[in-house]
Amino acid sequence: MIDTKSTGIRISEMAIRGQLSKRVKPSLSIDNIVENIKTEREYLIKEKATKISKVSTMLDDETFEVPSGWKWVALGDLCILLSRGKSPKYSEVKKYPVFAQKCNQPNCLALDKALFLDETTLDKWPEYFRLREADVVINSTGTGTVGRVGYYTTETLDSNYEFMLPDSHVTVVRTGKNVSSRYIYYALRTSTIQNIMEKTFRGSTNQKEFYIDSVYSIPIPLPPVEEQEEIVKILDSAFEQLSIIDDLQTKYSNDLAILKSKIIDAGIQGKLTEQLPEDGNAEDLYAQILNQKSQLIKEGKIKKDKPLPDIAEDEIPFEIPKNWKWVRINEIGSWSAGATPSRGNKEYYDNGVYPWIKTGELNDGYIDDAEEYISELALKECSVRLNPVGAVLIAMYGATIGKVGILNIEATTNQACCACIPIIINNRFLYYFLKSNKGRFLDASHGGAQPNISKEIITKSVMPLPPLSEQERIVNKLDEVLSLFM
Repeated sequence: MIDTKSTGIRISEMAIRGQLSKRVKPSLSIDNIVENIKTEREYLIKEKATKISKVSTMLDDETFEVPSGWKWVALGDLCILLSRGKSPKYSEVKKYPVFAQKCNQPNCLALDKALFLDETTLDKWPEYFRLREADVVINSTGTGTVGRVGYYTTETLDSNYEFMLPDSHVTVVRTGKNVSSRYIYYALRTSTIQNIMEKTFRGSTNQKEFYIDSVYSIPIPLPPVEEQEEIVKILDSAFEQLSIIDDLQTKYSNDLAILKSKIIDAGIQGKLTEQLPEDGNAEDLYAQILNQKSQLIKEGKIKKDKPLPDIAEDEIPFEIPKNWKWVRINEIGSWSAGATPSRGNKEYYDNGVYPWIKTGELNDGYIDDAEEYISELALKECSVRLNPVGAVLIAMYGATIGKVGILNIEATTNQACCACIPIIINNRFLYYFLKSNKGRFLDASHGGAQPNISKEIITKSVMPLPPLSEQERIVNKLDEVLSLFM
């Protein structure tokens, strides 16, 4: 797979260093461009037709040598408008959309996320605040999105709306003549310029600000206008191709995931292996499982399950070989959900020795370590079971529902994980069966922002039980076939 993100970063860096474009005889020098913009800006300010909130000297930290005919210029010196928007009063009437930080997504403008201005306050907004074609917008407040750069085009705005206004957490960069705003957009998104920008952010850890004086001072490696336009064409074309590759890779990944799922389904249904007479009958295996489980219950090593009804005809999803048997999942092992020891008791976590697994650590493979450990006191007091090596885990909450893993360590889990200690069952067969049923578990999930499935939903599910020898053949065949897609 091609790493399109890294490729885009490298191409952009090469572009702003003049490595992708040819040197041309400029129609205007950079000094002339800057002087003309200054004249244009002063006229607009005098006519109260624009705003430059603050002026600052260009930073020279981390700048590099630019090609002949280029020059480092402060971003503000290239602008006829450089200002944050205003704090809006919102209305339920959807007439004048307001561009906020959430509208400026990493790779696009999501204008459907906009709220709407109270029409009675419109006269407080000068006309120059209305976003124009090719304005550059920068998120200017808040850790995580501050410094994010977007490129506004009027075609992204629904035709039902006349214009859009920026709120006070967004900075509008409107360039003067002979400066391509599209070039500025690309330059501001490069790693080099983003690093310079990040050093100018001010404020607390949780509320970083990119103030206007800092925006003004950001250095831009500016080529002549003819070369700016050539670079923009090169980058537009490159990113269009990278987007196509992204789409194809996503489709390939989706198709591959579907294919792998179909292969697992075929294996679990006995379609990839031969049924051999010497394997015996799953009824015999089932009897052994129940006998051993009964003995473990008597010894107090596992808890007794609540009785479940017999398997009904309409619960059986597909046909299985004659020497197999349908069982409920709770019958073939000891199942339990974990728990989260109180965060308020430091003794539960200080000097922890027992790995404590959360759903985010389930990786559809073997689990060799945990992000957190709990103490022996937590294990004793918080109803957390220590699961042995080989136990199979499945996630029950949120976006990870249906993800599975096999423990390569003794570990506990939180309450969002369900763990099974298999009894005379190939744990890899159980693992593949749970993977094949992810769709069914998702369909059975409930809840709003945090969908979930219960342990009961999982353990009540029906499962095909092959003889143990065939379980091993199925696992070996699936491992072999799926390894071809690694």
